Amino acid sequence: MSNYVQALTIAGSDSGGGAGIQADLKTFQMRRVFGTSVITAVTAQNTLGVFDIHCIPLATIEAQLKAIEEDFNISAFKIGMLGTAEIIECVSAAIKRGQFGRLVLDPVMIAKGGAPLLQQNAISAMKTHLLPLADVLTPNLPETQALTGIEVVDSATAERAARALQELGVKNVVIKGGHREDSQSEICRDWVFTPTGQFVLESPRYATPHTHGTGCTFSACLTAELAKGESIESAVKTAKAFISAAIANPLNIGHGHGPTNHWAYQTI
Repeated sequence: MSNYVQALTIAGSDSGGGAGIQADLKTFQMRRVFGTSVITAVTAQNTLGVFDIHCIPLATIEAQLKAIEEDFNISAFKIGMLGTAEIIECVSAAIKRGQFGRLVLDPVMIAKGGAPLLQQNAISAMKTHLLPLADVLTPNLPETQALTGIEVVDSATAERAARALQELGVKNVVIKGGHREDSQSEICRDWVFTPTGQFVLESPRYATPHTHGTGCTFSACLTAELAKGESIESAVKTAKAFISAAIANPLNIGHGHGPTNHWAYQTI
């Protein structure tokens, strides 16, 4: 039996390498966790946008999940891009039957360039089938509003939104404040809500266009730490430090929203 920690990502493929499955596996590797994957969609994209999306057949998604469960000891897993209500229902049914450890759900809805990555009717499916299974939910501000109808502008509205999500079954909620339009603030705040309390994580706000895949990378790091047995509080703090370093040290790749630097955070 291997002593190496194993984690799983269920998400779409990003041909540009900055987000999705590619970002997740890079992050797992940097956190000394062996990564496995279930691909839900193949996208044609680069730093300038998303040009094509091909959803993987449900039977193939089920086969991937079955293959992972039968041969690997998964301690934690994350879910990113699912795309359709049918895929959401397929994945939720499979993970209910399987043993994959704690779940980090990153409700991927819109690409950095504005392309929709989740069909409108799939939002209700996500709320019904996946939110009750999530140990941690990591929405950004637009995703939080789409899921709750609440516009988060401060700590009070963040708490209202988080409580609404917890009422749907989510155990822990991390509302990421990077999308907040506040030109006066040099600080980026994330709000963390657990069943027993809440706290705020802060980092400098960096003036850079190279933020493609930040949500994927943050949630992947969080998943890796949970797989290693870390507490929610410790895992979230490491994920915040990891993504802050990845943004602060850009690679300057591509002509649009470039990828973050997955090897910037070297502390183990």
